[in-house]
Amino acid sequence: MAAASSNDDLDAIGRLLDASLDPRQNKAAELALRQHQQQPGYALALLRIVASDRFAQTTRLAGALGFKNAVRAGWVDSDGNHLMAPADVAAIKGELVGLMAAVPLPAVRAQLGEAVSIIADSDFWERWDTLVDDLVARLGQAQAAPQQVHGLLEVAHSIFSRWRPLMRSDALFTEINHVLDRFAAPLLALLHHADQRARGDAARGDAKALRDDLHTVDLVVQLLYDLSCQDLPPLFETNLPAIADLLLRYLAADDDDAIKAEATVLAADGDGGDDDDDSADPGALDNVRAAIFELLVLWETHFEEELKPLLKRFMEVSWALLARTGRQARHDTVVSRDLMFLSTVARVRSEAEIFNNESALGEVLDRVVLPNLTLRESDLELLEDEPVEFVRRDVDGSAAETRRRAATEFLRQLLHHFEQLVTTMALQRVNKLLSDYSAGGENAWMHKDVAVYLFSAVAARGVPTAQHGVTDVNPLVNPLEFFSRNVAVDLTDADANSVHPMLQVDAMRFLNSFRSRLGPADWNAALPLLVRRLASQDPVVYTYAAVAVERALHLTDPASGAPAVPRQLVTPHCGEMLGQLFALIRRDPAPEKMQQNEFLMRCVMRVLVVVKADVLAAAGNPVSLTAENLVAITDVIRHNPANPRFYYYHFEALGALIRFAAPPDPSKLEAALVEPLWNVLAAGVDEFVPYVLQLFAALLDAGPAGGGLGGGAGGYAERLVQAAMQPALWDAKGNVPALVRLLTSVVARGAGPLARAGQTEPLLGVFQKLVVSRAHEGLGFDLLEAMLLHFDVEAALAPYLPMVLQILFTKLDRQRTDAFVLRFVRLFHLWCARGEAKGLGTDKFVELSDGLQPGGDVFKGVYLQFVLKTTAERLVRPIDRKVAVLGLATTLADSRAFVDRYPKGWTLTCQSLLSLLINPPTVAATSDETIPDADVDDVSFGIGFTPLNTCRRPPADPFPEVADVKQWVGTYLRERDQVHGGRIAKFVQERLGDQERAALMAVMSG
Repeated sequence: MAAASSNDDLDAIGRLLDASLDPRQNKAAELALRQHQQQPGYALALLRIVASDRFAQTTRLAGALGFKNAVRAGWVDSDGNHLMAPADVAAIKGELVGLMAAVPLPAVRAQLGEAVSIIADSDFWERWDTLVDDLVARLGQAQAAPQQVHGLLEVAHSIFSRWRPLMRSDALFTEINHVLDRFAAPLLALLHHADQRARGDAARGDAKALRDDLHTVDLVVQLLYDLSCQDLPPLFETNLPAIADLLLRYLAADDDDAIKAEATVLAADGDGGDDDDDSADPGALDNVRAAIFELLVLWETHFEEELKPLLKRFMEVSWALLARTGRQARHDTVVSRDLMFLSTVARVRSEAEIFNNESALGEVLDRVVLPNLTLRESDLELLEDEPVEFVRRDVDGSAAETRRRAATEFLRQLLHHFEQLVTTMALQRVNKLLSDYSAGGENAWMHKDVAVYLFSAVAARGVPTAQHGVTDVNPLVNPLEFFSRNVAVDLTDADANSVHPMLQVDAMRFLNSFRSRLGPADWNAALPLLVRRLASQDPVVYTYAAVAVERALHLTDPASGAPAVPRQLVTPHCGEMLGQLFALIRRDPAPEKMQQNEFLMRCVMRVLVVVKADVLAAAGNPVSLTAENLVAITDVIRHNPANPRFYYYHFEALGALIRFAAPPDPSKLEAALVEPLWNVLAAGVDEFVPYVLQLFAALLDAGPAGGGLGGGAGGYAERLVQAAMQPALWDAKGNVPALVRLLTSVVARGAGPLARAGQTEPLLGVFQKLVVSRAHEGLGFDLLEAMLLHFDVEAALAPYLPMVLQILFTKLDRQRTDAFVLRFVRLFHLWCARGEAKGLGTDKFVELSDGLQPGGDVFKGVYLQFVLKTTAERLVRPIDRKVAVLGLATTLADSRAFVDRYPKGWTLTCQSLLSLLINPPTVAATSDETIPDADVDDVSFGIGFTPLNTCRRPPADPFPEVADVKQWVGTYLRERDQVHGGRIAKFVQERLGDQERAALMAVMSG
């Protein structure tokens, strides 16, 4: 091994890993580890620390995390080339699988598994074609060692699970077939072997061995899912009856002696707790059953015909298991997945017919739906001890596998087929529950809680959407009437303390669910009630109030796009809402506590986005209030960024404040925000840097056009340019888009000062680094276009233009992508449209292009092969088509090369221009009204670069002065024809056919 090979090196890195876990030393330790990371062999050294029992478990875990991060940051570049030395790459691949099998710590294996998945993304299977054979060989050697088997199966799952969300393609199926040929048969053999061992373990009463073998079955079933996620493998289809028999045995409730024996042995050993323990984790048998139901949902959804002969047996066993499973929390995943399976089956009318009678449906409602809608002691404990987590499960779908959610989905599937019967029988139970609530008694509120939830379930057709809530209502019920009669009182009661918190939550949840059914008058009455709940002392109540307000403000009319809650209704409450929300967020000054509740910060963001510039006129100076609070929050949470959702919404709120409150007088916000944001950059808070760079760009954009650099906060733009040119910032991939966003804003604001400060060449160096990268080529064009638009070309850029074109033509020739060609053609048209007066123009492009090869005619081939073809076929954005029209018109009017050297090119250019003018591009004015939501549930959220939607720059029109493109072309060609002594009119007659001549003359005469 290279630089980090000796025991002394390992010990030194181990000490730094230990120090990184100490809050008093972690910053210095992380800095030192980054320096080690630049040395060859660092990732391999971490791997060997993980493998060595000389180090403490905490050190080995920190090493595994560091290894995963090192692989994520430095395994391959944007073009898929390895960044580590070939010897290190080979050594890591050679050691990683064996280490996953050997390491005894599940948390360490989890980190290594993520690293395997990252490596597999780029290398499997072509550059790691020995992996599957290695796994199979090791599995054969490790049959008697459950820990090794588990590690190897986890390696396989970390790789094959990547297929689940992918689109079908030939390359994907080639990879899957490579795996199936080697892995499918050994996997089925291992499943049967583990099943037989589990039976023997149960007979012997060996609980530890039984748990190990059940965990093996669990992992194998997860791999069956992975290998089936795109198509049912032929080997699985052939063996489906045998596989089904085995899976059915584990779902059996009381009719399988072996399962009863396993359950007895596990219970005696405390696996999963006893029936009175409502806090225990799922047991080994629960995990197996949950994995089986997940697999069955996949098979029933995608391979219905293959599963159909076995479906009746699976339904009978799943129903029996559902009826006999207790309400303990440890069974939640099994019950919810069981219900998901039944819901999947019930989507087919013929399969759902068994429930189409009062007797069967009554059993569904009374034995399945109502018990699983009723809150349990564990739910109430979560409500009290972790209220934010309770809301997440209820609102976000962060724990989609809840009993309530699964039971509701099952009921809705039946409602879809048998609407009259389901509605009638459900409403009977709703009325009975409301009657029980009115009768009073201990915990009477629970009856009403279930009643409201059940009514909501049957009142909605289909699944509510995140954007609009319930969009289709059951015509047999009236949700708003039910709300006014039974639910509204829980919000309007003057004494909120007399209403149980969950009933207040139910009322707000009801409004949230049916928000698209409410009009402005309804919101005029409801909004003050929700705002009042923000002052509640109960965390669940004020959190749900924030959720309900935020979702209401986000709602738009589908037809018009107008806000469902008009801005004028929100602005009077703006100051009060922001004050309450900030008081709640800052109640506990500890960093991890302050950022615990992302729903509050999301509501802050939404209020600012909705009221927009009205925030300046709202009572109570909300601009100052917001700026002070956001700055204070930033200063606290930067010491321990712990909740990516919270700080994402936090920076979106800052972006909204800048976007809507800064333009009238940017200096005020600059004075409030620049130094706190600069402190975040100076402190090197990695998670925050991309966000802060975007905010600085937005601050610069808010300044007056041509206002120069500096601003009212001590010339911060100059400091930003100096910081942005530091290589360390560019090393983090997530910083790159934000840095380019910042640099383009700086260039637009102060191209002259940048050129005088000698920044032209460094900026072009950044352009070169970006444009040669497949991942960042578009960003390179963004920076170059900004420089061409704002720099004085003759004074600052002219000496570098040949080099710029050399870089572009080299990539166009050797490594072009479709995206690169499109941006290259757009750049060409922009260059031409800027014209000779700006130091550019078509002839300058021709001259510099042909100068790249002495005696060559580089331009002609590029123009014919790429420019004309792409212009005709791929320019679809109105701005791109507009720039193309202006560039082509300028070429026709002014280029000497197209007069003397390319007469056919002049004709082809004219034809291309006329084809674009058949449907003249119209660039719509940009608006601040629509700000899309980030998908924080996306798996990539928080990894790498996350754009701030409030800081997005709308597509820039480089020629806003041209309003009517066709009219401009006609006027320009007429004027230039006079300047050139009638040359254009002459070519029209000589070089165009009758139809083209008539069309262009019509444009010129218009």
